[in-house]
Order: sequence, then structure tokens, then C-alpha cells
Amino acid sequence: MSMREAVATFVHDGSTVSLEGFTHLVPTAAGHEIIRQGRRDLTVVRMTADIVVDQMLAAGCVSRLVSSFVGNSSAGSLGELRRRIERADPEPLAFEEYSHYGMVCRYLAGSQRLPFYPLRSYGGSDLPSVNSALRRMTSPYPGPDGGPEQIYVVPPVNPDVTIIHAQRADRRGNTQIWGLTGIQAEAVYAADKAIVVVEEIVGDEVVRSDPNRTLVPSHAVDAVVVCPRGAHPSFAQGYYDRDNDFYRAWSHISKDPERLRAWLAEWVYGTADHAAYVAKQGEEFWAGLAVGEALSEPVNYGRRL
Repeated sequence: MSMREAVATFVHDGSTVSLEGFTHLVPTAAGHEIIRQGRRDLTVVRMTADIVVDQMLAAGCVSRLVSSFVGNSSAGSLGELRRRIERADPEPLAFEEYSHYGMVCRYLAGSQRLPFYPLRSYGGSDLPSVNSALRRMTSPYPGPDGGPEQIYVVPPVNPDVTIIHAQRADRRGNTQIWGLTGIQAEAVYAADKAIVVVEEIVGDEVVRSDPNRTLVPSHAVDAVVVCPRGAHPSFAQGYYDRDNDFYRAWSHISKDPERLRAWLAEWVYGTADHAAYVAKQGEEFWAGLAVGEALSEPVNYGRRL
């Protein structure tokens, strides 16, 4: 599908939408298309809520955020998100906070259709005081000392739709990722529907030649969208580098509500789609984010004689 078709088909007002990609392969272009289509009252689930979430908040798309980290990826702050949480400006944001591992466990529970997932890392934390979904229960098995053990559990998350970005897929949706793989596969399995956005479509023989890179198989995918450079300003390992200048600039842009909305007007509403966004940047800009080769060694999978 085109990005426009995929978002129109699977993202609806009031939906719970997971946007996953850890450090690289952030589904930014998908977030921009959600903004263009004017979706409202979304619950956004994103382990590392960053610039694309800030932009969707500023566009009025999001009423609830479920996350374990909020920030501008070591380059500063998220102005719109801070205004919503700290001052309810221009309106409040419902924020459900977990640790990184707590979010991982929620996706694991969701993908396996479990009622909860246990973890020890909330012991001594103050997160349970701000999130009533973090429950403590007595383990049915003895603890390390042989006695009863109190252990925390988190509920599953089952988004209406998960959107991920990846390097490549075949036309059936067999999706290959390398570099930081994050929690994308589990987020896809946890969802009712899944959109995979890729840098390129490749032939079946390419996928079959290196099957271990297939993190998301076709049976879990409902739509494949080809969108080169669709993770900008994050990076796609092997395709283009991280736009560190933009990350640094975003703190200043988002700090000023008028400047933020002017940016949205120019770069999101003012572009028909991500191809127009890419073209507006110019080839000289993209040349500055080009990456050289760092090829992996070939692997011999062997075949029957």
C-alpha cells in the first residue's frame, strides 16, 4: 500500500497505535501521515517517546501516551510533551509510565496473549506509586530463599495497530532488520494489525538467501509500505545516518509553540507525502547523511547434495 492508504485503512480516531523502533528505524514518516490525516484521540504506545511523539502531540493527535522514556534522544527536551504534562498546556495528557523492561514485558505478554508478565525490577522503585497498573502478587513458586516471594507484574499491551520501520521486505511482508532490533517483532505480534514501512522491497530470493534476518514474517503483516528515508531524523542502519543537527535543533523548535506549529505547517502539512518531504530537503542534504559500506561476512547455510 501507499502510506496514505495504510494509515487510512488501519489507523482510526480513538485507536491504540504502537510506533516502535529503538534509536534507529523510528517510523517518523508514518507519524507524519497520521498528522496529515488529522487523526484524533489516539493512545500512542512507544517505548522511547521522542520527536515524532512530540510532533503528533502538537498536531492534536494524541490524548494518551504509554511509554518508558520521554526525551530528545540525548540532544535535549520535548517542549510540547513537557507543556502537556507539567502545565496541561494547551490541554492535559494522560501519561502511563513504565520502565524500559516493563514495556518489554508488556509487549511480551501481549504477543503471547498472556494475562500479565512478571518482573523483579520494580522492587524499591517509586513507579508503582504513579502507575496503578503495576501490581504486586505472591509468586506461586518459592523465592530464592525458599519462602514466599512478592513479585511485580505488568499487564499486556495489545495495540489496534503497530507500525514499524525496517530496512527491507519482500512483497509478501517478510521483513528483515539488522542493527538495533529493539522490540519491533513483539510489538507486531501483540497488535491486531501491523504496518511495516521499509526502505526498499526486495525479491524473494534476497530474503531467502539470509533468512535469519527476517524478524517479522509475512503472516504477521497486514500492509507493506515502501518509504525511502522514512525514519529521518533517526537513521536506518546501512542506508543513511542519524541527523544529529535536527535532534539538536528540535529542542529549540519545540520549546516555542508558535515555532513548532510553523515547522509542522511547512514540513508536514505543507508536504503532500514523505516523498515531497524528502525532495524538499534536497540532494545535498541527503548526501551529508550518506553512509559507506560495512559489509558482513557471507554465511554458508548449506544445501542438500
